[in-house]
Amino acid sequence: MRTTATTILALAFAQIAHSAAESPPPNILLFMADDTTFTDFGCYGNPIVNTPNVDRLAREGLRFEHFYNSSPMCAPTRMSLYSGIHPVRNGAWPNHSRSYDHIKSIPHYLGDRGYRVALIGKRHEAPLSCFPFEDLGGRHHDDGDGIDLHLEKVRAFMDESKDRPWCLVVCSNQAHEPWNRGDPSAYDPAKLQIPPYMVDTPETRDALTRYYAEITYMDAQLGKCLGFLDETGQRDNTLVLFLSEHGSSFPFCKWTCYETGLHSAAIARWPGKITAGTETGAIIQYVDVLPTMIEAVGGDPGAVGEPFDGRSFLAVLAGKSNKHQPYAFGLQTSAGTAHGPNQSYGIRTVRDERFRYIWNTDWQNAFRASVTEKKPAFRSWLAKAEAGDSQAKARIDAYRDRPEVELYDMTADPWELKNLAGDPAHTADERRLRVALTQWMKDQGDQGAVTEAAAPSREAKDQPWYTQRPGGSD
Repeated sequence: MRTTATTILALAFAQIAHSAAESPPPNILLFMADDTTFTDFGCYGNPIVNTPNVDRLAREGLRFEHFYNSSPMCAPTRMSLYSGIHPVRNGAWPNHSRSYDHIKSIPHYLGDRGYRVALIGKRHEAPLSCFPFEDLGGRHHDDGDGIDLHLEKVRAFMDESKDRPWCLVVCSNQAHEPWNRGDPSAYDPAKLQIPPYMVDTPETRDALTRYYAEITYMDAQLGKCLGFLDETGQRDNTLVLFLSEHGSSFPFCKWTCYETGLHSAAIARWPGKITAGTETGAIIQYVDVLPTMIEAVGGDPGAVGEPFDGRSFLAVLAGKSNKHQPYAFGLQTSAGTAHGPNQSYGIRTVRDERFRYIWNTDWQNAFRASVTEKKPAFRSWLAKAEAGDSQAKARIDAYRDRPEVELYDMTADPWELKNLAGDPAHTADERRLRVALTQWMKDQGDQGAVTEAAAPSREAKDQPWYTQRPGGSD
């Protein structure tokens, strides 16, 4: 009997080992653009901008229609992505901030499973003890001189890591201002299609040519990284996730909780696991990414320590579900940010499949950010409004002087041009979304005005990227 049991046990272990050999843990390549609005890619409907590698990735994988970050600013976005915890609860809700010291992130969780975890490019997280990536070098913002991202280090990392699973985060500086990379002459200002949320001025068109050039430059960086996977024979066992971070620095994008601020372009490719050329309408947030990584590599996201705010969407990747979260939440904190207002201007929002609800906590104040203070495109909008153009005036007023509550039907009004708050036909929707938002704030420990007032205390003034922001860049 003992011999038989031993034999059975040995056969069982052999079968497990054989299965593991057939399906080694996947590598993970996370590529993130910088300050790039989700609509500005070919596969997301922009017929002008040239993004062949992003578009090819979409054809080879799964394109997400409703993928959202937690805050339309760089530091909160990245720290919530890496930790799986929303900004207020992880401590990093203003820009240029730091998380609480007990927060753990991708290097901890995947490192515990034997992964080599590295990052190349932009660093905008603190303290480094909470985000201990192996640093392959790079810049925090790009002055346009020399090589901004030494991609040969990506290839070397892949070659060196063939004997163990790896996770590599590639953080491009594009398309963050100053727009100083790529070829703007590839875009004819006269032929551009100006989105309805913008004001058509020569300055707007000129800015778009430079912004689009940087997107195309970033797209080429992605193409090189994908090529390295092919060259090193690691394509089939690598889960690739492309994210566009948050919106650009045009009005109504970055620093706002509108769709063009919080909605991210997102594409995943995993040969044999993800069906090529597919799309999903599942609502997913950046805080869901880390739990998904943990489950994808064989771990249990519910048994790793502090609870995540997100949960794994592995079933969505596998095509087993087209639903995930009922809501996506977001916040904007202007206090403590570069060129922000002296007074507070907090914004909180919730989005479901159809509606976006926005609560402007300090709506009595005029909204201010670096857009309103120093961007030529916005100044040209203002001049056109002062000259009597009604569309320009409507856009300026909508951006600077907001009501307390905004409600948009994202199906009928994807550019958020008609505020439905107070419309009796949508009273139930408005009430339902306000209840959901209030509960989320309570769960996060977000006390509204009190949390806004505490924002400056979270600044990471001891970090090199805080003191070395080119031209006060944010």
